[in-house]
Amino acid sequence: MSFSILKQIGDAQKKKAVVDVRSGDTVKVTQKIKEGSKFRLQMFEGVVIRVDRKESHTARIVVRKVTSGVGVEKSYLIHSPLVEKIEITKRSKVRRNNLSYLRQRSGKSARLRGKDFDRAEVNDVTVPEELVEEAEVEVVETPAEEAKETETTKEEAKTEEAKTEEAKA
Repeated sequence: MSFSILKQIGDAQKKKAVVDVRSGDTVKVTQKIKEGSKFRLQMFEGVVIRVDRKESHTARIVVRKVTSGVGVEKSYLIHSPLVEKIEITKRSKVRRNNLSYLRQRSGKSARLRGKDFDRAEVNDVTVPEELVEEAEVEVVETPAEEAKETETTKEEAKTEEAKTEEAKA
């Protein structure tokens, strides 16, 4: 019984839809970075050398790139709220999940053979219909929001009237 409760809590933390990332993919990961009281977005582009626990709420990818001759690896939790977006730019043919052998290689020997794929289809992150129906929430406008909308429409009507008068003159 306790296992089912833990599973429910873990599933509640999952994002509704994520990109199907595999080892060998070249990805751009956009991450929120907090500096003081502000957030900014930072991109990291590299090759996915490992995918862990793909179906779990603790799913993780390890992304590697070489910058100025120095190898840099970052590990991202896919379902973390700090990971804004994962975009697949290239898909490669690989035979294993852990591409740790790429750490010892450089130059041409570190290249992976590309594979044709539909980039738009792979990066399309749509929420399944079953989950959309569960998450539908009725939006109720407050009287203040309604008043703002009517004010803006009145202002737009006045500017249109002024333009038509200028055109007549």
